[in-house]
Amino acid sequence: MMTRVTYRINATLERFLPEQRLFLKSDTETRFIRLRPATQLIAMTGCAMFVAWTIVATAVLMMDSIGAGSSREQSQRQQAMYEERLNALSQDRDLRADEAARAQERFNLALEQVADMQARLLASEDRRRELETGIEVIQSTLRRTIIERDEARTKADEVAQALAASTGSVRSEEGRQRDTVDTLAILTEALGAAAQERDLMEGAAQKAAERAEEIMAEKREMERQNDVIFAQLEEAVTVSMEPLDNMFRDAGLSPDDLLDSVRQGYSGTGGPLAPISLSTSGSRATPEATRANAILQGLDRMNMYRIAAFKTPFASPVNTPVRYTSGFGGRSDPFGRGWRRHEGQDMAGAYGAPILATADGVVIHAGWESGYGRLVKIRHEFGIETRYAHLSQIRVNVGDRVSRGDRIGDMGNSGRSTGTHLHYEIRIGGEAINPMTFIKAARDVF
Repeated sequence: MMTRVTYRINATLERFLPEQRLFLKSDTETRFIRLRPATQLIAMTGCAMFVAWTIVATAVLMMDSIGAGSSREQSQRQQAMYEERLNALSQDRDLRADEAARAQERFNLALEQVADMQARLLASEDRRRELETGIEVIQSTLRRTIIERDEARTKADEVAQALAASTGSVRSEEGRQRDTVDTLAILTEALGAAAQERDLMEGAAQKAAERAEEIMAEKREMERQNDVIFAQLEEAVTVSMEPLDNMFRDAGLSPDDLLDSVRQGYSGTGGPLAPISLSTSGSRATPEATRANAILQGLDRMNMYRIAAFKTPFASPVNTPVRYTSGFGGRSDPFGRGWRRHEGQDMAGAYGAPILATADGVVIHAGWESGYGRLVKIRHEFGIETRYAHLSQIRVNVGDRVSRGDRIGDMGNSGRSTGTHLHYEIRIGGEAINPMTFIKAARDVF
């Protein structure tokens, strides 16, 4: 049965593929190989499948090569865009720093002007008091002179009446007349001197009044200049304060609580600025002193903000180009252990890249820890702790005090890791929070 089927197949195929014979000749004999139509069909089918497989494999390889090239170009473009963004952020940070420095210079200049104006104002106030005292002395002298003149006239009349009563002769009358004339001459001379002194006093009083008016005009001009300066200082303090306040609020921290903690623990040189007091008699402060104290309080708050910012991790732990990979929250475990919680931010970069402390603090761990590999833990103020894991090298020891920007290690691949990267954590009160919250909150300030 099979032979008959095979014969029919070969007979049908022989129309298209006639039987071929392949002769093999040697020195002693000649042999041949019969290639039946079915054999030829199988051989041709095998060759066609081999050629098709070759074409498909070549196409797949070319597509993979093209796809890999596109991925590299896309990665390069993303890296270039990220570097441009970093450069823009760096320029913006430098610009903010320059603005803050210029604002500080303007504030120092304004303080010098305010101090100079205050000194001039106090001097003018002293001169005004001296003039008022002189006018009062002149007025009292004039009143005393008028009283003495009236008393002298009264005594002269009494003497004349007594002389007339004691003598009745003509000679005595003539004597009385001469005495009266002499007395009147003396009184006239005294009255003239008093009138002249009064005129001098009136002239001095007029000059004092004019000088007082000039002083009041100068005082009004100084008050106007002080108002302009205070307005500029208040605006500068407000503009400088708002980004810092927003930075702490965006990070989920209470600015008032942080500032209270800084004030309680701050023991550096200088301390908060003391309020201005222009009165030594215990009277109510002037509006200028009140505004100056408000500005000083704002500057003290800015100073406290600056201290709190350096004690809080508002910075990036790397200053080289990196790629943000696994973020904070849930993710699929890279080792196939299912869905797991990820309590930090992974940043992939070059092997050995510097790892920097993100805030001032004390190193509480520097060594190997399961899962983390080479790990550095830093304790900061306000119950904040940062962790830097998978390092290739640790450059600090337990107990070391570090400042923001200090190099604490090198990026590596130690511990439970699939490639070179940094695992960065921030914990507040022992609870892990998203580190990108702090990094993004500080981008518009630093």
